[in-house]
Amino acid sequence: MSDNALSDLIKIPESHKQIENSPKGAFHKPQIEHNDGKLQEITKSVCPLVEISPNGNGAEAASAEVEYIESENLDDVEDPNTSLEILIAELESKDWVVVCGALNNVRRFSLFHKELLSDMLGNVVSLVVKSLKNPRSAVCKTAVMTSADIFKAYNDRIIDSLDPLLVQLLLKSSQDKRFVCEAAEKTLIAMTTWVSPVLLLPKLQTYLKHKNPRIRAKASMCFCRSVLRLGFDGVETYGIDKLIHVAALQLSDQLPESREAARTLLLELQSVHEKSQISSAATRSENQDQNSWEKFCQSNLSPLSAQSVLRVTSVAREGLATGP
Repeated sequence: MSDNALSDLIKIPESHKQIENSPKGAFHKPQIEHNDGKLQEITKSVCPLVEISPNGNGAEAASAEVEYIESENLDDVEDPNTSLEILIAELESKDWVVVCGALNNVRRFSLFHKELLSDMLGNVVSLVVKSLKNPRSAVCKTAVMTSADIFKAYNDRIIDSLDPLLVQLLLKSSQDKRFVCEAAEKTLIAMTTWVSPVLLLPKLQTYLKHKNPRIRAKASMCFCRSVLRLGFDGVETYGIDKLIHVAALQLSDQLPESREAARTLLLELQSVHEKSQISSAATRSENQDQNSWEKFCQSNLSPLSAQSVLRVTSVAREGLATGP
């Protein structure tokens, strides 16, 4: 095939060029590899993804669709032992379609054969993190969905491998590609659902002071959800005095998501504090004022922070008292 004919085959239609320039970011740019080894970007919608593969006589279009399959729709692995033997090699493949297939197999193992994957979980998670960094959106989103199934299957066993995974999920949930962002947010919810808050909170606290405000916001929301899972006894054990410092700091954060998470957290801490006082009624009756929420805030926070916390919790309580 002549160079001119090949050029005609890969010419980008004007409609696609207009989509590529769209500011909404609703589309991503899959890449096609030509027989000269160079990559060129074309614009397609999220799915299907098309890869053009070369052969000795020129270029032929080969459709490679990547399905984003929900967990409940995944089938079991056909041959678990064989699939397990080649899983690492497939996750390390330079062929993005093979990597996506391998990631979906990790999901299948997590759902149907999680013990088979246990001994190599650390290596698998490292390769999932590598896929999360992949510039190709299909690989990235499939890795995000894989992370959610790993959290659900392995719970606290993931904690030793969590740090690099967590930072990537926070980054992906903060980016502009909406379909990746939404998947990452769902995965963060899965993380806070399936990993014990006592183990997760120290990991999250690191990112509450991150220089990127969007990452701080996502971390704040995760932190709040984890505290809510602690319950009354868990909050008292973890330390309500430590948690109120965290909430007060986030209350003045730049983004509204951080501030809203802080308000929710403060109301939970106020509720726990009041229940604690009721449970020790004898002591409370002797020294009621010293044990009030107001005194607690004033004794644990700076005057300015205490004032902000009390304003938020009093306004919220007044709103609950008056009703709709």
